[in-house]
Amino acid sequence: MINYEEELKKFKPSLDVDEAEGAIYSRDLTDVIDILKEMLHETSGNEKGR
Repeated sequence: MINYEEELKKFKPSLDVDEAEGAIYSRDLTDVIDILKEMLHETSGNEKGR
């Protein structure tokens, strides 16, 4: 059975939209486009050396 008192003690409120947005944008995350650009750059560098 669920102990509601214990569950309420564990509860942490979610971030406000502004706080969540700041947390998301403050991280420097590599996305698929960044990876593809790096791969293209490496490939073009290898072709120049041939």
